[in-house]
Formats: sequence, C-alpha cells, structure tokens
Amino acid sequence: MGIVAGLDSSPDFTRIVVCDTDSGAVLRQGYAPHPVESPESGGRPSDVDPQAWLLSLGEAAGGGLLEGVQAIGVSAQQNAVVPLDAQGNTVRPAMVGGDKRTQVAAADLIDALGGREAWAQAVGCVPQAAQPITKLRWMARTEPENAQRTAILLQAHDWLVWQLLGRPVRRTTDRGGASGTGYWSAATGGYRPDLVELALGHQVMLPEVIGPADAAGTTPEGLLISVGTGETMAAAFGLGIGLGDAVVSLGASGSVMAVHPEALVDGSGMITALADATGMHLPVVTTLNAVRTLRGAAELLGLPDLESLSDLAMKSTPGSHGLVLLPYLEGERTPNLPHTAGTLAGLRRESMKAEHLARAAFEGMLCGLADALDVLRGRGVEVRRVFLLGPAAELPAVQAAAPMLFGTQVVVPQPADYAAIGAARQAAWALGASQGTLDVRNPPAWQGAVAQVLEPGDELAVGQAVRQQFVAVREQTHPGAL
Repeated sequence: MGIVAGLDSSPDFTRIVVCDTDSGAVLRQGYAPHPVESPESGGRPSDVDPQAWLLSLGEAAGGGLLEGVQAIGVSAQQNAVVPLDAQGNTVRPAMVGGDKRTQVAAADLIDALGGREAWAQAVGCVPQAAQPITKLRWMARTEPENAQRTAILLQAHDWLVWQLLGRPVRRTTDRGGASGTGYWSAATGGYRPDLVELALGHQVMLPEVIGPADAAGTTPEGLLISVGTGETMAAAFGLGIGLGDAVVSLGASGSVMAVHPEALVDGSGMITALADATGMHLPVVTTLNAVRTLRGAAELLGLPDLESLSDLAMKSTPGSHGLVLLPYLEGERTPNLPHTAGTLAGLRRESMKAEHLARAAFEGMLCGLADALDVLRGRGVEVRRVFLLGPAAELPAVQAAAPMLFGTQVVVPQPADYAAIGAARQAAWALGASQGTLDVRNPPAWQGAVAQVLEPGDELAVGQAVRQQFVAVREQTHPGAL
C-alpha cells in the first residue's frame, strides 16, 4: 500500500489527485487556477510565463495535500513550447495553444519540406498552427534574436518535471509528448533535428526520450518523479483504454483517437501519428466541427442552450425526415475541405420543422465523427467500443444517436480529471518498476472509469441507413473528398 499523486497542468488550471497505488482510488484532490491575465480581446493569451504554472501548482498542493506521497506524475497541456537559453532561462514566454499568429508559418514549413506527404512520411503529421515546430518557424521569422538565443527546447510537462527535480543537467520527455512536436517520429522513435533546424535556423538541445515506466529522477527529498506526458496521452491512460478502444472527444471541434500497436503513416495528413503513454500508438483524426455545429443550430432556432436543442431533437426521428446537415461550418479537416461551408440538404415541406433541423445537427456532427472513425478503421484500426468525452456526451440526443451511427458500443465515463488520474497511474508504474514490484511492460491494473454503457442493439440497421443518407449527400456535394 502506498500513495502517489498526479498533477495535470491544463491551459487554465492545475488539478492534483492523490491516489492509492494499488487500486487507483482517488483519496484527495487539489485545484488552483493559473494566475494568468487574459488579454483585452478576451480568450486565452498565446504567450504565458511558465512561472504561472509553478505558482498554480504550489497553490493546488497547499494544505499538506502531498503528505505521504511517494511519487508524482505530471500531465500538461500539449503544444506549449518553452524556449530556453544555454543557462536554462526562458528566452521568451512559452507559446501555448492554437496560435493563430503561426498559420502562415505552418504553410511555409509544409512548402519548405516539399508538401504534406513529405511531412507525414518524416514525422507522422503535417504542421499545424498549434504545433511546437510551427511556433519555432514563427519565432525565427518574427523574433530572430529570441530564435538565435534559444539553445534548449522543452514542452510544458518537460519543463515542470525539470523544475520539480531542481533543474538538473539531464532533461527528459516521453514518447507521447515528443510525438506532438512535429520533430519526433512515432514510427522511428527518433528526433528529426534537421526539421528543428529547418524551422528555427539552427540546432538546439532536445530532451532525452525515456521509457513509459522510467523515472525522470528523484527530488532531494526522495520523491520519485515519473517521465510525465501530454494531456491527451494522460487522459487515455487514466481512462484505461486499450486495443479495440477509440475515444471521441466532443469539443467545439472533435477528435477521434484509438489505440493501435503501430504508427500509421498517412500521406494525406488526415491521421496524426501520436504515441501513447504505454509504448503503443494513438492515431488521431480531427474534425473542425463538433459542438460548434450544435451551438450554431441552437442559435439559429432561438434556443437558449444545448439541453433545449437536445430536447427538441428528441421529438424528431432517426434520419430527421430526410434532412441532412454537412456540418462543415468552419471549413473541415476530415474530409480536407478547408475553404468549404456547411450544407443543408433534403428540404421538403414536411421536413421544414424545428425538431428535424435540431436532429439533423446532432446527426451531422456524429456522422462527421463517424467519418473520422472510418478513416482509422480503413487503416486496420480495430474499434470494438467508443469512449465519448465532453459535456455534450451527456445530452440525450447524443446518447440516442451515437451507438447506432458509430455502429458499436458507446461508453460515457462519469466526468473526472482523467489526465491527472493518468499522471498518477504513471507515477505508480514508475514507483513499482523502481521497487521491482511492477513489470516495465505492464502498467498497474487500476479500476476503470465509472461509466454508462450504451449498445446500438436493434437500432444498428437504422443507424446504417442514416449514415448512408449522410454519405450520399457528402459524395454528391464534395465528390471523392474522403
């Protein structure tokens, strides 16, 4: 019996959970917002002093929260890049999140290497505005002095682990975090320093990629710190997903990821080849339009919230009386239609009712995500059940339609900070491996997420018909897009 902690440093807050090493039961938890000033325009700043993460961490750990803890795991927001000089001081604030400033830099990099396929082959993903490699290109073009001073590159979880260990000479990262940078390949398990040079203009020191069960080090007080990982990988680990499982995240945009034994290189760039926190792989397919489709439909129909939209949609029937919404409201990534708009098809006198449009919004969003799932299935990824995440997963209209449209069992976990739980599970693994009580190949078997399980049952054929209706409209409007 022992206790470990997992901390998740998200874009807005730090959450810490303290768990039992054997069962994973959460014993206590702490929370603190980041002390970050929002810019005048509203929304999150793209530049953040990483010290804010440490201040938040200290506050979340207050009141003796970590008393008796033997090991800590760190999960943190992905895509944050912390440029350091040769002495280990920050050159400029960390660049975080989906940074619109860097969109031109992404296109610039794609051209510089010879196109999307060249990037997919090199590192399993095509540069996007949020990725660290794109931010390096932007810095080289816009802040050349800062680019020149940059000698070391860390991500958020690497930097936090390094700080917790007292800033040792050795700096480490994990496969999961490294796979999102744009300069490490999940397929080869190695860095591409030439791509860092292409982006930044010169070589830098990169953290050593260590194994999933390895410790990054031990604090002077004897506290073991595990390698850490990105939020996506930590959440997958906290949920306890394995082969045959996919996770569909319903945010403003959507993402579909699944566990697979090997990296998937996709020349079209639709699949991003990430690594997970266990030694497996997490191919991810993203859609630009998920909950934003529902919010748009609610506004159009004059409804105050998504719950009202769901109630209205439940008054319609599967297939929405022939109404089909292609939900490409912000352009789309899957299929790759960056400059397109949404389409509403199948308008007849009998279908022109508010409840049918409401249902078409839910079906359009879920069919778009089912298309993303099919991209993975088409590459041999096995999907036996789908975990549905995000507040919208609780809506009755989502739960009624998802199993039949995805064609598989759907699991809706109870809300919890799965990234922090995943970080704690990693800490328990590193602790067990260091003590010789756990195999470095097999993580601790913690109790799974408490969840609602939904089966497609007799609705499977109905769901297939709705999908066919959606695919027919998509093919007619955008032939060969998928």
